[in-house]
Amino acid sequence: MPRYAFLGPEGTYSEEALLGLELPDAEPVAYPTIADVFLAVESGKADGGVVPIENSVEGSVNATLDGLAFDHDLLISREIVLDIHHSLVVAPGTKLTDITEVIGHPQATAQSRKWIARTLPGKPVVAANSNAEAVKIAVATSGAAAIGPALAASLYGGEVLIEDVEDFADNQTRFVLVGRHSAARTGRDKTSLALFLRADKPGALLMILSEFAYGGINLTKLQSRPTKRALGDYMFFIDLEGHVDDENVALALSCLRLKLRTVKVLGSYPRAK
Repeated sequence: MPRYAFLGPEGTYSEEALLGLELPDAEPVAYPTIADVFLAVESGKADGGVVPIENSVEGSVNATLDGLAFDHDLLISREIVLDIHHSLVVAPGTKLTDITEVIGHPQATAQSRKWIARTLPGKPVVAANSNAEAVKIAVATSGAAAIGPALAASLYGGEVLIEDVEDFADNQTRFVLVGRHSAARTGRDKTSLALFLRADKPGALLMILSEFAYGGINLTKLQSRPTKRALGDYMFFIDLEGHVDDENVALALSCLRLKLRTVKVLGSYPRAK
């Protein structure tokens, strides 16, 4: 039976995303951090892993980007987009006036920043490795409340005190399935890249963008990120429409490999429905 790692514990949005992929005979296995998910897949303990990569409010999940670009040679093979609705979860019987601290994954508390400031002003916000872990801690801690999924509340004996505490109603998160193999071309694909410059110089970004413009390739994401080598030294993450086996994409990447230090393909995979 194939094993699939996800950011745990049970009850996280990552687990929900994994179940939404409808992988045949999948055995979900929870891991405490995104880094642990990557390590499980790379070591062969898991056949694939599901991690969050981007939120519509807070942007990219840097731990996932860094794992793909710098730390591991794994490939994205699927993506799924979930509507995210956070709840305020407490131990049964806890009232709003009893709350002394708020626990949550930094992405979740950031997505509910205005709501927390308005509803629980002055209460400290404590980071957790995942939303479900935040719920587990809150249920076991007097005066604590968690920002997390209602599913986790039902799993760990918590009570949903208030629903839909996210600041934006259209809050969505994109999750990816990472593994050791690429996905076949479907005709409705997306490709993710990590691009590293030989040297920072005027027009470097224009040169990169021109190759995609010449090929008629639509970019859906462009983000710069430090290379971790020196202050001011940046690389680029790009998502584009198309597959590496498409003629125009393959030609653009071939041209870029002549001009850049590294062109790392992070995966070509079917676009989410």
